[in-house]
Amino acid sequence: MTLKELAASLKLSPTTVSRALNGYPEVNARTRKRVRDAAEHANYHPNTRARSLATGRTHAIGHVIPLSSSHEIVNPVFADFIAGAGEAYSRAGYEMVLSMVPDADEAQAYRNMIARGSVDGMIVHGPKLDDPRIALLTQLGVPFVVHGRSSGVAAPYSWLDINNNRSFRRATEFLLQLGHRRIALINGLENMDFAMRRRTGYLQALQDAGVGADPALMRQAEMTEVFGHRAATELMRLPDPPTAFLSSSMLVAYGLRRALVDQGVRMGRDVSVITHDDDLSYLPNGDGLPLFTATRSSVRDAGRQAAEMLLQLIGAPEQPPLTCLMETTLIVGESTGAAPQ
Repeated sequence: MTLKELAASLKLSPTTVSRALNGYPEVNARTRKRVRDAAEHANYHPNTRARSLATGRTHAIGHVIPLSSSHEIVNPVFADFIAGAGEAYSRAGYEMVLSMVPDADEAQAYRNMIARGSVDGMIVHGPKLDDPRIALLTQLGVPFVVHGRSSGVAAPYSWLDINNNRSFRRATEFLLQLGHRRIALINGLENMDFAMRRRTGYLQALQDAGVGADPALMRQAEMTEVFGHRAATELMRLPDPPTAFLSSSMLVAYGLRRALVDQGVRMGRDVSVITHDDDLSYLPNGDGLPLFTATRSSVRDAGRQAAEMLLQLIGAPEQPPLTCLMETTLIVGESTGAAPQ
């Protein structure tokens, strides 16, 4: 079916149908849905090259992925985020362009994508403190959304993030209410903005409860199962070991659990564990009753929402930056209990 035939079947002009399929805001939502439903039913797919020439858009979104062996991006969280974003792109007729580059070439990869006119917008992953990519993309004038935030960047920009500070403050408060005072933090790399905010929430909860923070109970590294195992093993061998752990990812929590099993320590009875869960598709938190008490947030939903925000910016580039702060939910599972007496 051609565009003209689709338009005739709907008794609309080809221009209206084209604009509806491309998400133009001047076409009302009811008409856009009617056109998209009809196109899906007729298995209509617009000619990408012709559409690009007509609209001046590539209908592609760029993601630059650094290939460092110690980067927080390359993990199951990223896969779920991309899956959620891909759903939104597909519905809007957009494609995804992934550029895998060494860390040192990341800034140039953004410049090259934009200079070639390969994409209409960008998603920025894994923001660090004072992240220079935000100023770069602002200067290059391309619509972009940051998955996370970057403390120290004063200029306004579009972002979607979870409330990492409140999430880990609440998790620490929960452990304090159970009587724990020796609470260890097994965190991600703290030059990453999310990890810094989680540490701050943890420290605020301890301070509010009048509990001194012990640097010996804090660890940071790339979030892997091996790191969780190593950190927990070291901490449980201290003269005064922790009675509870806060883990920054499910991968870390699995390594932590393995270390406790190795040492004959019962999780949820002898030692409590709370992890950030992310509600991952391929790394479930138990079957039925959650294995871990967790601060839960769907990263797939985050990907979907970030993509929708970016598409909105592309459709109306004159609007101010968009922001979205998502809250986590504390899910109580088998891994927490009262502090041992």
